[in-house]
Amino acid sequence: MTTDDEWLWYGGRVCLDFVNTLRDRWQAPPRETLREPDDLVRWLRRVDLLAVGARGVPESVLHSAVTLREAIDRAVLCAAGGGLPTPADIAVLNEASAAAPRPVLQLAARNGRLESSSAPHAAEDATGALGLVAQDAIELLLSPELRRVRICGSERCALRFVDRSPAHNRRWCSMTRCGNRTKVRLHQARSRARG
Repeated sequence: MTTDDEWLWYGGRVCLDFVNTLRDRWQAPPRETLREPDDLVRWLRRVDLLAVGARGVPESVLHSAVTLREAIDRAVLCAAGGGLPTPADIAVLNEASAAAPRPVLQLAARNGRLESSSAPHAAEDATGALGLVAQDAIELLLSPELRRVRICGSERCALRFVDRSPAHNRRWCSMTRCGNRTKVRLHQARSRARG
């Protein structure tokens, strides 16, 4: 079982935070943080996609979650690079998305007129919650924000994130996590080279 500190929230989108549950992608093998069905349940609850009263998850749903996570990663990186995701990855995303619960259609009065106010809500089971993750990935794939998806510039990280910096030049998943570490390491290397 993992602890919440193993999950990082630098992605800027729930689908990228989900992709980042596979850590240290730069090394073989990478570090899996969703090792048990309970890990998946805790992650889905942490992002408010799974209702508190939802039951446990069978091993098969954990396997489906890992399959979805890797399909999201491949599809987003491929599309962000100007390509098209594979038909297999598109099928995984569409199948998962179809299991998402329908939003509750609600009515709101704003600025003197009636509008739809559909709010997403937590799913009653993990399959539905994973469908919400898939829907977030599909929304990202169809949005201009896709061009801002980055991989952390640290050679020892590889977390995925959306660059929302004003100049669109963010290099690190987090300045405190990877940016400062890399800058210190480079400064020390320069100092040793001069000395």
